[in-house]
Amino acid sequence: MAGSEPVTSPDQHKPGHRKAGQIGAVVTALAMLAMLCGNHEGRVEDLWLVGIAVTLLAIVVGDIILRRNGLRS
Repeated sequence: MAGSEPVTSPDQHKPGHRKAGQIGAVVTALAMLAMLCGNHEGRVEDLWLVGIAVTLLAIVVGDIILRRNGLRS
């Protein structure tokens, strides 16, 4: 039976919600940047929050640029 049809996983049958993922990443990055205003004394937490937020935003911007240039479907 597997020889006649390709074996695929259930998530390959329908596309995900790309726009919702991008909005979720931006909202999460903004929430992480809002956490900078807190009662912590060390700056290590700030570095992690800013680093992860910048990484999320870079992934979203990179995805938008790659899709605009036709390098990603």
